[in-house]
Amino acid sequence: MILAGDVGGTKCNLALFTEKDGKLKTVFKQRFASKEFAQFELIVKEFSRQAAPYMATDYVEAAGFGVAGPVIDNHVRATNLPWLVDAKILERVLDVEKIVLMNDLGATGHSIEHLSPDEFSVLNRGKPEPGGTMALLAAGTGLGQSILVWDGERDGGRYRIVPSEGGHSDFAPHTEQQIELLRFMRRRYPQVSWELILSGRGFRTLHEFLAPEVKHATFEDPDADPAPEITRNGLAGTCPICVETLDLWVSIYGAEAGNLALKVLALGGVYVAGGIAVKIIEKIKDGKFFAAFRDKWKFESVLENIPVSVVLNESAPLLGAAYEALASVRK
Repeated sequence: MILAGDVGGTKCNLALFTEKDGKLKTVFKQRFASKEFAQFELIVKEFSRQAAPYMATDYVEAAGFGVAGPVIDNHVRATNLPWLVDAKILERVLDVEKIVLMNDLGATGHSIEHLSPDEFSVLNRGKPEPGGTMALLAAGTGLGQSILVWDGERDGGRYRIVPSEGGHSDFAPHTEQQIELLRFMRRRYPQVSWELILSGRGFRTLHEFLAPEVKHATFEDPDADPAPEITRNGLAGTCPICVETLDLWVSIYGAEAGNLALKVLALGGVYVAGGIAVKIIEKIKDGKFFAAFRDKWKFESVLENIPVSVVLNESAPLLGAAYEALASVRK
């Protein structure tokens, strides 16, 4: 049996898997609100309590956790939570010798080869180069990015995941409107990163930039998240400012996806993951995302040949973490 977790700033998904002929099947899964727990080990203990009937009939061989943050010396200081996720501590809590920690985008990257074609929405078919470098980015509570590099020497040939914290690099405006957006945000923040825009919190920021006088119910509630209301209104067309907010957000997302594709020369393809893209998939598919993706002057023809797909399975990081844990005991 394999235990896996997708550890994010908003939620933590944990699951138990059984393996047959190299394929994993979920037998128990639970979701936890991250901010309701002071430490990640407390979530692991609560999950173990709930999963006790399953764990009593079989033992956990290995556990894999994808965590939003950089992995250093087999522990992760979570980016958007006051947590330190440490493999040694988890070994004791779970009584499992093999604990695999990875960046959350790394976990998503490990899932790509295990997803079926209907779990992707293709934005651009392009002409993928066999063994070409691939790029992955995912907007949610934060903005994760990673790189997939082909390693012909590893396990008969497979993609190796290179983690990144590129979401925290400086936002680069692409239009006159975006230059004004940067000025607007510089008055609020000492550094304007891509993540400040391309995450759930970015929707309210863009809405206030476009029309500070227009308010919605969730704006008045300090405990509410305005993003779902803004995106719902934008998709339904019931608020012109929400429509404009959604269009601007998607264009900026497409532009940064194109930047990442150029930086790593992602001739194998670009994958867009994370919960936001799935929730606004019709807007992602309407052409604005890919138009901004390829709008790179002399390199437009290069980007037009790069395949771009959205990962529709929101459990992809959980699945990828599970397969990496399985690989650690099957070597």
